[in-house]
Amino acid sequence: MKKPMAEYKDFAHDKRRKQRIKRNRRGLLFIVILLFIVGFNMMIVKKPTVDKHKVQTSTANKEEMTAVQKVIFKQKNGLQKGAEDVTASLKSVYEVEDIAFVEKYLKQQISGDMPDGANGEKIAYLSFDDGPSETVTPKILDVLKEEKVPATFFVLGQEVDKSDITKNLIKRMIEEGHAIANHSYSHNYDYLYPNKKVSLDHFMSDIEKTNNSLKTVLGEDFTTRAVRYPGGHMTWAKSDPTGVASLDKALYAKGYHHVDWNVLPKDAEGAPKNAEELMREFTNTVAGREKAVILMHDTYNKEETAKALPEMIKYLKEHDYKFRTMK
Repeated sequence: MKKPMAEYKDFAHDKRRKQRIKRNRRGLLFIVILLFIVGFNMMIVKKPTVDKHKVQTSTANKEEMTAVQKVIFKQKNGLQKGAEDVTASLKSVYEVEDIAFVEKYLKQQISGDMPDGANGEKIAYLSFDDGPSETVTPKILDVLKEEKVPATFFVLGQEVDKSDITKNLIKRMIEEGHAIANHSYSHNYDYLYPNKKVSLDHFMSDIEKTNNSLKTVLGEDFTTRAVRYPGGHMTWAKSDPTGVASLDKALYAKGYHHVDWNVLPKDAEGAPKNAEELMREFTNTVAGREKAVILMHDTYNKEETAKALPEMIKYLKEHDYKFRTMK
């Protein structure tokens, strides 16, 4: 009788063991199904967030590109820049100063007042007039690229129109993060200032003519708010204050702001100077300047300016200046 009882116990034990295994399997299956459902729901919730982030990032990147940069990005130009190269160049964005701030700062400084923007921060605004030229402008751009600093180019429309080379230099300026400003079309004193009086019609015509030249190269979306009087605003304000006041009003009405300078290496004044002499003039006039608006030229026969530029930039860096463009 004992043997059947033992067999019965073994049978009952085996049955309970199988029941536990079945329960455990059902429990494990339930957990797996639950985890799958939770994971699937998380994917559904997360996907729109990721897509939304991608859209926001894409939109932000597009907004960071100026209208001019979009044109450059799309068009194939004479520089043979690939889309990858242009995209990379757009990632290096230099700091930009509002041209209206610089205009006001210089006006107050010239008047002997403490400029509103005098805050102890040392800023250098490199600027080049009368280009682009096929000979000097490329050298200037090479130095700026090597030193990783920006500049503002006050260009002449007639020089922009001169050749495909000068047009491509304008494109390169934009691609490499520089600012382009308007310095009239002709730079012809007899036309702009007949009898040493400001001709409002001639001046405004020259400004618009240069704008059209730039739009032809850079696209219809291109605009610039920065203007520099050939010869300087301060010069003509003394000889023809009424004419300058009228011209200023006309410029403001179209959203323009004029800017002169307060640092002068004198690469267009007096006898021609070598790089060492230009550097000496530069250090004399930059001393004590908190906001230094530096006038140079990238037109023809200004090779010495290109030679002196690295030393000027080195000096500015050693004296804790930051670099900005003006727009």
